[in-house]
Amino acid sequence: MSSHDFPILPATRVAALLDRYPQLESVLIELAPPFRKLRNPLLRRGVAKVASLKHAAAVGGLAVEDLVNALRAFVGQETFICGKANEPEWFSASRVLTSIDERTVDEGKMPIAVVLREASRLRAGEIVELVTAFLPAPGIDIIRNKGLRVWSVRDGPELVRTYISKSPE
Repeated sequence: MSSHDFPILPATRVAALLDRYPQLESVLIELAPPFRKLRNPLLRRGVAKVASLKHAAAVGGLAVEDLVNALRAFVGQETFICGKANEPEWFSASRVLTSIDERTVDEGKMPIAVVLREASRLRAGEIVELVTAFLPAPGIDIIRNKGLRVWSVRDGPELVRTYISKSPE
């Protein structure tokens, strides 16, 4: 079985992951000390069977995408960007008010500045779309630090759509 026969995703159960890739136990422990508890056979048989990587990331204080990508890299899988299967409950295409394509933003303007300006005009539940050729990770951090919700999805080899929304008050 190749590494592509068992894709590592946020919904992957920890027990199933470690059954398929036992060598990832040490990677998990290195990423976050709370994962040391996985060495306890009782915990491994119980909690690990129901806990997903999304849950594990929360326990370890990690972004789920960072955890998933670290594990994927270790077994030779491609980088994961949250996809439509992980669409957040707040997302709806009908709520997208405007789309900003960073490839067409004036050279003198920073796309993040344009996004933040548009996002500042949002009402709760409304969404701004940012279209980029890559995952705009530093910009996502800036946006999240402003208290906004963010979700990115890869739509092609060089096309990422990032959605920004104001949380309900």
